[in-house]
Amino acid sequence: MKAAYPFGWTTTNHASVRAEENGYATMKKRTSTEVIESSTVCYATLEQWARGQIQVQLQQLLEEEVTTFLGRAPYARRGTVSPIDPPSGNRNGYGKPRAFSMMNGTVTVRRPRVRDLTDRFESKVLPLFTRRTQEVGTLLPELYLHGLSSGDFELALRGLLGEGAPLSASSLQRLKARFELEYETWAKRDLADLQIVYWWADGLYVKAGIADRRRALLTIVGALSTGEKIVLACESGERESKENWLKILRDLKRRGLTFPRLTVADGHLGIWAAVGEIHPTGEEQRCWNHKITNVLNDLPRRVQPQAAELLKAMPYAETQAECERRRDAFVQTYRRTEKNAADTLLRDWDRMVTFYAFPQAHWIHLRTTNIVESPFASVRLRTDASRRYKRVEGAQAIIWKMLRVAEKSWRKLNAPELLPLVASGVPFKDGKITRSGEVNSDGNNQSERTAA
Repeated sequence: MKAAYPFGWTTTNHASVRAEENGYATMKKRTSTEVIESSTVCYATLEQWARGQIQVQLQQLLEEEVTTFLGRAPYARRGTVSPIDPPSGNRNGYGKPRAFSMMNGTVTVRRPRVRDLTDRFESKVLPLFTRRTQEVGTLLPELYLHGLSSGDFELALRGLLGEGAPLSASSLQRLKARFELEYETWAKRDLADLQIVYWWADGLYVKAGIADRRRALLTIVGALSTGEKIVLACESGERESKENWLKILRDLKRRGLTFPRLTVADGHLGIWAAVGEIHPTGEEQRCWNHKITNVLNDLPRRVQPQAAELLKAMPYAETQAECERRRDAFVQTYRRTEKNAADTLLRDWDRMVTFYAFPQAHWIHLRTTNIVESPFASVRLRTDASRRYKRVEGAQAIIWKMLRVAEKSWRKLNAPELLPLVASGVPFKDGKITRSGEVNSDGNNQSERTAA
């Protein structure tokens, strides 16, 4: 029989054959189910077995580290190693058992101690006070940001890492403090190298006990000329006022950001007043979702389903003229009985159809503020869970971090190759490139053929 060795080496060993036969016979005689199961690795015990192997190997690494440092094995006399003598220290037993968490669970090890040294011995394998691997340290904020409150945080971690996982009540506080430091650095970064083509602005009202009342987190998400979407601003304010939005826009401009061709936002007057003052040459598009909601709120419930179908069809018209024909049909239907709803639809109409002056492939992104609203939906679930935020800075940093996590999964804008044309000021009408503001009869003028 061939006995197996590491790395696939084999050799014939008759003694090992006899040992294996004797061992098998001995195991058959055992009557304890516990002993048999502990000697067998199966699917049910694979995780436990793997952790046990890692624990043994980690302990051996710690032992080897001390042996290498002292230049001698345990119980060996100190000899002279030419040309430099090894350290004069001696082994001094072991420290208390310490739990160490890894992605596949928690193991327990004991650090060897060394005495009679001029300087303290520091392990490179397992530094003092280290309780988890770097991967586990990265996992903690991810779990918190994806919805675990402080109450169930420890319970979930113990389920993942084992009952011996070294966790403390101060873990969340350290995470929050780290987020705040990261946010401060992010909020001061230079923006001169960014080419923003579109941006979306919206406010999130946090019901989490900040300063004993709700505060608005004013957020701007921008689309780069490459199609990626990034968070540009996330600032707290008393409300979505002109002054608060101006503060954010001025700060972005001071840090070198070139403002985009188009701003997409909801119906709050504060954002439009601020944008109009600091960026008067930019185009403006109001969110259709907010407009439809506002109009439906002015209608009785019995007519809302039919009215909603008419309203939702408007922004999906192929041309601006067709969109306005659908608007006129709605007004004609409801003007006599529901004047407030018709007036709400007509109010600020010029900002409702601005998207027709941009590429048709981008309309799906420009009709609404969904690019900001979608990540806000998960943030609201997180912040509404409990009144955990005591300070504005803490909530601001944590919600910013949640948006940055969401940012990694955001999809690019459709037809990103058209974004440089938009940024350079190429005119569009009804989604097609124009020359001198006019479209040829075939809809494909020379400018469009050249761009293609």
